[in-house]
Amino acid sequence: MSLAMALVVLFSTMSFTVNMHYCGDTLVETAIFQKAKGCGMEMDKPSTEGCSITKKNCCNDEQLAFEGQDELQLQVDKITFEQHLFIASFVYTYINLFEGLDNNVSTYEEYKPPLVVRQLYKIDETYLI
Repeated sequence: MSLAMALVVLFSTMSFTVNMHYCGDTLVETAIFQKAKGCGMEMDKPSTEGCSITKKNCCNDEQLAFEGQDELQLQVDKITFEQHLFIASFVYTYINLFEGLDNNVSTYEEYKPPLVVRQLYKIDETYLI
């Protein structure tokens, strides 16, 4: 149980990014935790400065960032009264959960069955003659 709780805390606080490289409308490469390399068809700027003809690049990069939770309470001294009440009642009920009865007490040991005055099943029976 504690291992599962530790994994929940780990994955809820972990942040990561997904980098995607598109060539036109087609997804070419996806990378997690690093930059996507690309397909090699990126347009470079012209080497001569006198050239004024530029083409639009068909490749583009997208980046999705998933932010983890960073609002964890790490200090115990800021516990509210409601949290203190919950912790105290939880500990009290958890400790008393495992206390059992020492003896198996049966309430039927002292019970005596009632005396039979009449046999009721004979009153309601019918006989075919």
